[in-house]
Amino acid sequence: MAIKQLCRSIRAAPNRNLFFFCFSVIFALGLTWLLSSASFTTIQNYVLFLLFFSIGLWVTEAIPPFSVSILIIGFLVLIMGKSEVYDAMKYLQTWSDSVIWLFLGGFFLAEGMKKTKLDFMLLKMVLPKFGNKPSNVLWGLMLVTAVMSMLMSNTATTAMMIATINPLFSNLQQRGNLSRALLLGIPAAASVGGMGTIIGSAPNAIAVGALEKMGHPISFLEWMIFGMPLAFFLLFIFWQVLIKKYKVAEQNKLDFDFLANTKTEISAQEKMHKGIVLIILSITLFCWLTSKWIGIPVAAVSGIPIVGLTITGVLNEKDIRQLPWDTLMLVAGGLALGLAIEEQQIASHFVEQISHIQLSFVMLLVLFGFITVLLSNFMSNTAATTILIPIGVSLLTMVGHTDIDPSILPLVIGLSASCALFLPVSTPPNAIAFSTGLIPQSEFRLGGIIIGLLGPVLSILWVLALTTLF
Repeated sequence: MAIKQLCRSIRAAPNRNLFFFCFSVIFALGLTWLLSSASFTTIQNYVLFLLFFSIGLWVTEAIPPFSVSILIIGFLVLIMGKSEVYDAMKYLQTWSDSVIWLFLGGFFLAEGMKKTKLDFMLLKMVLPKFGNKPSNVLWGLMLVTAVMSMLMSNTATTAMMIATINPLFSNLQQRGNLSRALLLGIPAAASVGGMGTIIGSAPNAIAVGALEKMGHPISFLEWMIFGMPLAFFLLFIFWQVLIKKYKVAEQNKLDFDFLANTKTEISAQEKMHKGIVLIILSITLFCWLTSKWIGIPVAAVSGIPIVGLTITGVLNEKDIRQLPWDTLMLVAGGLALGLAIEEQQIASHFVEQISHIQLSFVMLLVLFGFITVLLSNFMSNTAATTILIPIGVSLLTMVGHTDIDPSILPLVIGLSASCALFLPVSTPPNAIAFSTGLIPQSEFRLGGIIIGLLGPVLSILWVLALTTLF
């Protein structure tokens, strides 16, 4: 009872943010002291502290999430700038990372669709096909998102879907249950759907590359057999969780009359701008879908909407100022933190600590599955997969599991990397949903816990079952 009263008083206190900021400092100092190794350099200890400090600030929301990212970059530049060994500029250069450009391209497309009301037109075509039951609309939009993310970047998919359903939010209670369910369901569907194909997510490609080097090549279709059923099953479970949590099934049937109440007469300029956006959208989607074959990087494709929509006058300087730049700050900070963790070999150190522990093969899979999710929540899942697969494969040999199919562990790591959804910074789709301003950071913990716990377990069971059968 006393604890509950204390929690209430903390929440009600005007200096709540200061309390949680101080708590985050103490939390980070304590964990750094407990987990630091005698072999760590001063800079490694600083990075370890920064990791725990950032986690504390993101979870408690003592300061805005984008502010945490600015703090991360500033801290890293400060400590690395004093060293002659490390290049501090690389942390500033995360602002121009390919992921940032991919985000920016998605934001320009979303803004162009919103301004020309092309998003409304697409919504008018797609939404009625799901019926008017809120639960079916939620499932339909999640399913479309998942399928699209199997073929193109989950970041671009989320940006497109959020832009497409944006008119729906203005006709719902903006912070109502269905709005929140959609803003959690769509990014989760984009991340989980990425499991389905090799090109759906970067960790998949890394796992396939590692398997090929090991002499166990896996085809596009074989990966789909592993990834697609698992993706759809996780998607279905999370859909059910969202229905129960936000009582979606109990809500009134959706009224789509607002879709019919659109003006029929548009000016010649509006018609031209709508056509320009549609052409740029089509070209961008085509290039995103075929980037592997046409040889143009996905991030480079983002230049098409950025240049095309500004040079044609569809978007002006006022529209550009309205883009969610704070989301780009959030992502850049996450990239910088992941880069520091990788460069300072923080993750490698802790994973290697378990190499002397005698574990069964299944326990090793469980351990690596959950470590993958944990690391992917606070750093790039691509970087986490790059670190963990080589360590995991060598660890199998070290602990004497030479008779086990070596392809199982990389598959589990690759699939588990798509299950990190705990924070807005955990995955670009989450960051895009958060950028709408319609959902608080704390809401993402639902998907982070459900998918983060079930994903690795189901991945292990499914991969073991298939490798046993075939």
